[in-house]
Amino acid sequence: MQTVLTDFFNGRWAMRLRQLALVAIAILTVGCTKFFLPGLESNPWQMLALETDATFSDVAFTTDSNHGWLVGSRSSLFETNDGGQTWEQKVLDLGEQRYTFTSVSFVGDEGWVSGLPSVLLHTTDGGKSWANVPLSNQLPGNPLMVTALAKGSVEMATDVGAIYRTEDSGRNWTALVQAAVGVVRNMTRSNDGRYVAVSSRGNFYSTWEPGEDSWQPHNRENSKRLQNMGFTSDGNLWLIARGGQMQFTQPDAAPEAIKYETWGDPVRPEIGTSWGFLDIGYRNENELWVSGGSGTLLMSSDGGETWLKDEPISDVPSNLYRVKFFDSDKGFILGQRGYLLRYVPEDTTV
Repeated sequence: MQTVLTDFFNGRWAMRLRQLALVAIAILTVGCTKFFLPGLESNPWQMLALETDATFSDVAFTTDSNHGWLVGSRSSLFETNDGGQTWEQKVLDLGEQRYTFTSVSFVGDEGWVSGLPSVLLHTTDGGKSWANVPLSNQLPGNPLMVTALAKGSVEMATDVGAIYRTEDSGRNWTALVQAAVGVVRNMTRSNDGRYVAVSSRGNFYSTWEPGEDSWQPHNRENSKRLQNMGFTSDGNLWLIARGGQMQFTQPDAAPEAIKYETWGDPVRPEIGTSWGFLDIGYRNENELWVSGGSGTLLMSSDGGETWLKDEPISDVPSNLYRVKFFDSDKGFILGQRGYLLRYVPEDTTV
């Protein structure tokens, strides 16, 4: 009798194990497309390794689309005359202080570079010469972002959210907001002059539009801390949260008053990716690239509905901090330890 019962129970457990195995296989089959993404058919990025240990922050070009400047930590200032294929370091006499240059912007041959600790550089000849623009000791925070608007006109934002504008090349400045927002992790400006900033700890974010007296604070969508935020190709918001999660605003589903707080469902393109995402850049209206730690680079050609992975770039020994496109054929991804990527269209021979 005992042998019969043992065989019965062993049979039931064997059947249950087979059922569990089939369920596990089914789950893995359904989820495999999101656990590890398929790769791109070809890699459109050229890896460049410059002779520096700097982490790059920004890149901009002059009237001549082949002539540009790249800035970063360790007072790094690099110049290109061939559209970014090669770069030459320029050393400025700024004393013993080492700066982290955070932003560069040009209109024609007039350009500006901001940096930490407080520094603002100005050129009117495409970078042949640079002048140090005096800034008040009472300036709230340090210059974090500059946006050249026209000849002699530039907008400057600091790392605590103060925003100023000058129309006379920095001799006089007008405050655009009445109070700073507090120390920020990062800040982005849209083409029409709107700003979004993430708090230093990623607890909340703030927005500002031209004409408003102060920043408008917003609670984050869930418990995950914010990593970065910016503007989509159509002027809405995107966010990156810790753990490789993204979201996009859906303003059409909300009144104007809460257009910056109505978010779509969280998107996590690749569950198997352990490195967090750091930035998003739009090559055109529908194609976006997402960069991250340890050479992570993903692409979506349909506005974030489906994703592919640029697998060769995972061999780049660098975190990829910023994605910046100037047009559909010209873009760069900025990394650390002298690494950056240059977008090369398929019909271009390098």
